[in-house]
Amino acid sequence: MLGRQSCLSGALVFAVGLATPASAYMVYVSNEKDNTVTVVDSTTMEVVHTISVGQRPRGITISHDGKFIYLCASDDDTIEIIDTATNQIVGSLPSGPDPELFVLSPDGKMLYVANEDDNLVTVIDLASKSVVAEIPVGVEPEGMGISPDGKTMVNTSETTNMAHFIDTATNEITHNVLVDSRPRFAEFKPDNSEVWVSAEIGGTVSVIDNESREITQKISFEIPGLRSEAIQPVGVRITADGTKAYVALGPANRVAVVNTETYEVEKYVLVGQRVWQLAFTPDQKTIISTNGVSNDITFIDVATDEPVQSVTVGALPWGVAVSPQ
Repeated sequence: MLGRQSCLSGALVFAVGLATPASAYMVYVSNEKDNTVTVVDSTTMEVVHTISVGQRPRGITISHDGKFIYLCASDDDTIEIIDTATNQIVGSLPSGPDPELFVLSPDGKMLYVANEDDNLVTVIDLASKSVVAEIPVGVEPEGMGISPDGKTMVNTSETTNMAHFIDTATNEITHNVLVDSRPRFAEFKPDNSEVWVSAEIGGTVSVIDNESREITQKISFEIPGLRSEAIQPVGVRITADGTKAYVALGPANRVAVVNTETYEVEKYVLVGQRVWQLAFTPDQKTIISTNGVSNDITFIDVATDEPVQSVTVGALPWGVAVSPQ
């Protein structure tokens, strides 16, 4: 299955004869160690710009109209706003201390931010650039997911080992679901029916029913030749048609492809070293992984689940966002 792959180190390291994406998108990668954001053209798969940003950039997302990047500058206790037309920082948001990850509401009006140091989720109104709520959650909040209908937001607390379900109308917790150790990410299915929560140390993904708020499935991973403790699920993304889930497996250096109907792992895709986060291109033809230790990103063809190419970015790439057009 992996025989066509070669060592993933450096830019443009390998190709498997697959077609490049038909549409050009800009890929924005936050590099935690060297305080930069790398901009990559998805068609040429080449770096086109490097943006100097605040300290320890991690979470990154883009406005629905594609005009602004929002970036967690974790050690600066702020969220920076980058104009995608100029690649310049044009403002900031009051994030609260140590913003790690965030999620943008479906209507694009609210940004929900996990503040790891003070165990809060901060709700920011983007129009007024002001904090409208602070929601107490568990210890070391990080993972953030929001339902496609915008009614429910889920935060995961790494030390409390819980997924907190928050009503976005009231900004109050309605349910707490105990998951496995060190939950890092939450991702809803497109039909609002389930939320998938990865547990980095537990080595699992818990599938939680969004109506009953109970765990209905628990997905584990086995890779021949690797110890179980090396398989650490972090980022999760589900295709727009709801049929496949992709799970970044940290130091296992692979992305798992999971059938969302059977909950079976169908494939492990070899990428760079210590894969953290994932993002689809808007046409859903490509998913991109950030590989922290090898300092690169990998483009994966969604139709074949084969790696297409790796591109060197900055030091310790962590988050990734893709322009909507």
